[in-house]
Amino acid sequence: MENADSQPRAVSNKPLDFFRGFLKDPKQVGSVIPSSRFMERRIIDYARLQRCRSVVELGPGTGGTTRALLEAMRPDARLLAIDLNPLFTEAVASISDPRLISQTGSAADLGEFLGRHELGQADVVISGIPFSTMPAKIGSAIIRAIADHLSEDGAFVAYQFRSEVARLAWPVFGDPRKTEMVTLNIPPMRIWRWEKTT
Repeated sequence: MENADSQPRAVSNKPLDFFRGFLKDPKQVGSVIPSSRFMERRIIDYARLQRCRSVVELGPGTGGTTRALLEAMRPDARLLAIDLNPLFTEAVASISDPRLISQTGSAADLGEFLGRHELGQADVVISGIPFSTMPAKIGSAIIRAIADHLSEDGAFVAYQFRSEVARLAWPVFGDPRKTEMVTLNIPPMRIWRWEKTT
């Protein structure tokens, strides 16, 4: 496990690292470039971070959105950022913020990671991982893990340029609470918010 308490490391050009990650395994990266500032603001709006103490980010990439989340989070909140690609978790771990935990692993193991870091149930899970390029069985397992480890009034926020996540989420979460297309991003992406129903 790497976190912000470890010694900061020099990280090379973020867009270049992002593109290298895409070339290494394009099925695990949602886009060839990081999200725009406008997209980051919409993600923050959808996440309603001021209500959250336990925040999870799936697929943080090189940490652009991670930094935006940390800026918007409460001082007493914690952020668990999970990525399969160790290049990305190393980049995220270089962010100096004691509220941040950078974890290499599968989003399907969300419950294990929350327990390991004593974070309890997640108040919001924010995902940029590309559900459209992974096997449906794995995508469904990730959606189920998210639902199982959300707090009673928790939310799942996803941003994607394809809508496979909505198809996978429907049997578990039903219709999204809200959704919109964010055109000021390359590529344009749709964002969704689902809320846990009891």
